[in-house]
Amino acid sequence: MSEKPNGNRNICVVITARPSYSRIKTVLKAVQAHPDLNLQLVIAGSALLDRYGTASEFIEKDGFPIAARVFMVLEGENLTSMAKTTGIGLLELATVLDNLRPDVVITVADRYETIATAIAASYMNIPLAHVQGGEVTGSIDEKVRHAVTKLSDLHFVSTEKARDRVVRMGEAPEAVHMTGCPSIDIAAEILRDPQLDFNPMEKYGGVGPRLDLSEGYLVVLQHPVTTEYRMARNQAVETLAAIRDAGLPTLWFWPNVDAGSDGTSNAIRAFRENENPPNIRFFKNMKPVDFLRLIYNCRCLVGNSSVGIREASFLGVPVINIGSRQLGRERGANVVDVGHEREAIRAALERQLANGRYPSDRLYGEGDAGERIARLLVTAPLHIEKRLTY
Repeated sequence: MSEKPNGNRNICVVITARPSYSRIKTVLKAVQAHPDLNLQLVIAGSALLDRYGTASEFIEKDGFPIAARVFMVLEGENLTSMAKTTGIGLLELATVLDNLRPDVVITVADRYETIATAIAASYMNIPLAHVQGGEVTGSIDEKVRHAVTKLSDLHFVSTEKARDRVVRMGEAPEAVHMTGCPSIDIAAEILRDPQLDFNPMEKYGGVGPRLDLSEGYLVVLQHPVTTEYRMARNQAVETLAAIRDAGLPTLWFWPNVDAGSDGTSNAIRAFRENENPPNIRFFKNMKPVDFLRLIYNCRCLVGNSSVGIREASFLGVPVINIGSRQLGRERGANVVDVGHEREAIRAALERQLANGRYPSDRLYGEGDAGERIARLLVTAPLHIEKRLTY
């Protein structure tokens, strides 16, 4: 599609899950503020569901009007429901894109809803921009990410290695832009003002005992691994036991909607009811800036979220990365990798607590990705011929 007569481009950003909002928030802000761009925001998938924290409410409170909502999540939280949710998303998102008629569609990272967005835009001949392509991880996510790369016309990557990988996949070098990760922009805000200025229990509620955070606390964010989804319950139990035995006040966040998340959720509920851990409180979601401020001030982040790899490295927070979910992803010195065994987790926790804060690592950006991406959305050609490398 071409630009509008007044020179503005309509930029449609599709957010389908809780973590995607923090990955793209500063891009939304920069696009919204740019005089030559019009923001069309579509919220879909688990970002609309209360059980996963209703990210859409935080998005609206942050001042971003929602152009369309797409309910597409099929219950089941298994491999079949993931595939069917992708299909529903493709059907519904095609209708939304036909109504909005954007000049560019932006899709984020590597979730199964992301590929639904990419397929819909591609078959409708709408230029597609992909944020966070070219990275390597465990599970099905890497396949999805690379497939979205091949469907995309513009690439906004987070690291130099990611850029090189996308070019080697046959994408034209002039279409691949090393912008850094937009989530680092929020982390940069936290470094400028790191004080924990709110009580998470008073502001967000949560479930579990009232905790005293004044002497330090842990944060846990553990998702199921889609290629190991049958083991999700046992894997969560090992982490729960290790954290309980550590005895430190802990804020534990609910998992993403993926195959195996019912196993993780059931493990949390059963452990909470049967063990009644006195040191763990559970939360669904928080505003991105509050969540990262909480991360910055914790003594250690435990689990398998990419937050530990990306934002925590920039913030210098000690991280224990459990299992294979982040396998192959570039990481800083702040990360200690362990398996799903409670004793290994406990030993790693003792090591990280003794180490304390790490130096800030700028591997994933300097904190200006949102502005960079907005500028490129104004000036970048939307159709660049791909380079065959085979």
